[in-house]
Amino acid sequence: MRVYYDRDADVNLIKGKKTVIIGYGSQGFAHANNLKDSGAKEVAVALRPDSSSVAKAEAAGLTVMGIDEAARWGDVVMVLTPDELQGQMWRESLRDNLKEGVALAFAHGLNIHYRLIEPRPDLDVFMVAPKGPGHTVRSEYELGRGVPCLLAVAQNASGNATEIGLSYAAAIGGGRSGVIETTFREETETDLFGEQVVLCGGLTSLIKNAFETLVEAGYAPEMAYFECVHEVKLIVDLIYEGGIANMRYSISNTAEFGDYSRGPKVIDEGTRARMKGILDDIQSGRFASEWMSENAAGQPSFKAMRRREAEHPIEEVGEKLRAMMPWIGESRLVDKSKN
Repeated sequence: MRVYYDRDADVNLIKGKKTVIIGYGSQGFAHANNLKDSGAKEVAVALRPDSSSVAKAEAAGLTVMGIDEAARWGDVVMVLTPDELQGQMWRESLRDNLKEGVALAFAHGLNIHYRLIEPRPDLDVFMVAPKGPGHTVRSEYELGRGVPCLLAVAQNASGNATEIGLSYAAAIGGGRSGVIETTFREETETDLFGEQVVLCGGLTSLIKNAFETLVEAGYAPEMAYFECVHEVKLIVDLIYEGGIANMRYSISNTAEFGDYSRGPKVIDEGTRARMKGILDDIQSGRFASEWMSENAAGQPSFKAMRRREAEHPIEEVGEKLRAMMPWIGESRLVDKSKN
């Protein structure tokens, strides 16, 4: 595994190019502002005219353009819109408007890996994927640190795609902590697997089922929330800081014994087999196909699931308890007024 740092990157490469950030969500907000603060003079955010993000980007002192106009203007075009919108955007606004020899960039490899986008052969195509949400990419940069990034090249028409991608990664702060070389396939498949099995799907399902088990057994929902939701951060912070061993060093012997003796009864060989099934869906493209079909139909199942989850009792209990702990919101990562 090759890792690059600021000393390996020529940040002046990206400073000398017209850089377009398509989208101003979590990642777009971070990339655009970090590039600007790193000295990139020509950075534009590309948005639909009716986007609510236009005012937010302009308030940050950024130039805003329409997507077609920005595609014709830019030398490096970073696509940071949702995965499900990128294919149509490519066909309608980018494919015929991008100048010859432009670098087309992504922060996630799904559309390139599954060939939902077929780039023109004259384009450089690279990925810079920060390993953290955009709010953290921005906050770490402002603290003089950086979030590690993944770098992959799918097309190297100019012969300089890696150098441009590395310069971009350094400008958003990745070179401060390390830029790891990978491939579009590896990033896409491991990212989807991690989200579905651990970080989002696995964790939230574990939390909800534990909460429901305690409440159904007659325990107060507030107690169930503290034990199954609130304290997750305490454990995750210990693992984040020094790995699983660091967490086990810090907890009580009682908790550590329960970890060893009861954890494998919850996550067992049956769970492992289902994980392999999920990985197979990702590797085969079945998950991507299912998600794109869901979007083509107008997201009926997705919207229904989102609504049901928002109405779960754990959300109501959590909102009430968090109001008792105002310090939680003092350093909030998510500020919807900015991004």
